[in-house]
Amino acid sequence: MVSQHRLITLCVAIICLLLTALYGSLPIQITLGRIAKSIRSESRLGISRTSGKNAKLKVFMYELPRKYNFGLFDRDGPAQEIPWKNLSNLPGPHTQGLKKQHSVEYWMTLDLLDEGGREFRAAQRVSDPGEADVFFVPYFASLSFNVFGVSMRDPETEHDKKLQVGMIEYLSKSPWYQRSGGRDHVLVLHHPNAFRFLKDRLNSSLLVVADFGRFPKGVAALHKDVVAPYSHMVPTYNGDDGSDPFEERTTLLFFQGRVKRKDDGVVRTQLAAILENQPRVHFEEGIATNFTVEQAMQGMRSSRFCLHPAGDTPSSCRLFDAIVSHCVPVIVSDKIELPFEDELDYSEFSLFFSVDEAVRPGFLLGALEKFSKRRWMKMWRRLKQVTRHFEYQHPSQRDDAVNMLWSQIHKKVPAMKLAMHRAKRLKIQDWWKCKRL
Repeated sequence: MVSQHRLITLCVAIICLLLTALYGSLPIQITLGRIAKSIRSESRLGISRTSGKNAKLKVFMYELPRKYNFGLFDRDGPAQEIPWKNLSNLPGPHTQGLKKQHSVEYWMTLDLLDEGGREFRAAQRVSDPGEADVFFVPYFASLSFNVFGVSMRDPETEHDKKLQVGMIEYLSKSPWYQRSGGRDHVLVLHHPNAFRFLKDRLNSSLLVVADFGRFPKGVAALHKDVVAPYSHMVPTYNGDDGSDPFEERTTLLFFQGRVKRKDDGVVRTQLAAILENQPRVHFEEGIATNFTVEQAMQGMRSSRFCLHPAGDTPSSCRLFDAIVSHCVPVIVSDKIELPFEDELDYSEFSLFFSVDEAVRPGFLLGALEKFSKRRWMKMWRRLKQVTRHFEYQHPSQRDDAVNMLWSQIHKKVPAMKLAMHRAKRLKIQDWWKCKRL
């Protein structure tokens, strides 16, 4: 902070010298003295001048007992009550199935455990809670559900519930959680059933989610929470450098996955009736196995467009598999929210159809068949550019998924602080919502 203040003072000095040369004498020493005094005063008051793209998000990470995170990889392992404090002998990550798709919590925690000082990193771990912009809670809620609660039946799910209760009790005793009411605390609930018993207790905190499909009203919302990409299942298509990819991709539209879904996912059954057995369309029902993932990879890499219909919730991993396969996504999901949309214009590399449009006979295929080679090539090139933003990896790389997520969280900090400060002085919370006489 001190070095930044000196840099600001130096810049002002240079400007004053230039102005003096152009317009005559200025009271430079007086001016600089006042500016330096002002900067020192603002520093004491906690007012920061370091905002901007180069400022890092300061994150305090709780040291939870490993039973809440890495201990879930080996439930019978020793020292479940001891925090995992460094990168040595870390388990995982999972390489297949839902445990891989929803592994966002793993990669964000790993990034904070890494003490490497790469300049491009968007987040900086701090040991002093007083310096923190946000507090990260490294509870692997999605993994807990996939390990203990996936059957959705007692008694198997009882341990998942027990961990959630323990997590709430832990946070309620934290002075930093009490101070803010949890508003500056970050939890990753990427699986739609993560923390399913006590989600309503986290309604003030910043949640990292896949979508808002299974959140009770008032718990999660776009204005306070962050949408994260799934960890893609198929490998990234790094050798996609053909001379004419439009002609080399002989399948027009590709879909492979479960057809019978609940809620908004009923659109898949309707699309199956329209698209199955159509020329140049691959529409196949299947579940994710190593073999079918390999099939999907080959299918996406040989297709121009990849269909992403809503499932049980508005989103799925399929969208991100398409992106890293450079297969133009065709999104049919009326309630979907997309990661990093303030920085990425998805219309540059994706197509969107409402459910009503998509199930209209001939409408969807007609639009794709008329899609020009020039437009498709432009989208294909853009897909190759944006793929890096959807990669989870360690060590993290510039503008990859983890760093993009920290940047998204950083943008929420002013609203957090506003809510915290208002809560301290308001006698009637959210007075504008009160019923008027």
